[in-house]
Amino acid sequence: MGGRLARVFRTFNVESRARREISKEKPRPAPRHPTSRLNELPDNPGIKEEIYRKDDRLLSLLKDVYVQSRDSSVRVKDGGGEHLPHKQEEKRLTKLGHLGDADVKKVSKGKISIVEALTLLNNHKLNPQIWTAEKIAVEYSLELKDVNSLLEFFIPFTVQEFPKETKKAIKS
Repeated sequence: MGGRLARVFRTFNVESRARREISKEKPRPAPRHPTSRLNELPDNPGIKEEIYRKDDRLLSLLKDVYVQSRDSSVRVKDGGGEHLPHKQEEKRLTKLGHLGDADVKKVSKGKISIVEALTLLNNHKLNPQIWTAEKIAVEYSLELKDVNSLLEFFIPFTVQEFPKETKKAIKS
């Protein structure tokens, strides 16, 4: 019901309101900046003459420049990227986990797999005198500062089982 009423007011006297808006005097446009008058410049004969005049000084400087290109005798073949030398990463065998085929077999030196990280954190937590940062660094080919940061900021979870409370049955 409200939509019909709103439509009546919206469409009331639409034609006369539209004519009144159209017949209004148009607003005067804002003045243009002087740099927007670049279209007038080519008509000026002094500017055309300046454009087409040769500058002998610039022409002599241009003649002094000499570029000599030489074709290299060695041509690079398409798809020859597989024969280019590249840096070989040193890899080490991982201490295999319990996942079998899903385990990572080789890891770059200076990096460890997730299974190894959890193992070394657990070993350090259980026996910190045996598994020191220096021994872990040597064992897993890591830098000592990285191992110290790892041992400081990552702590494996501990599972604690709390004894069940023995509640006496409420006798009613």
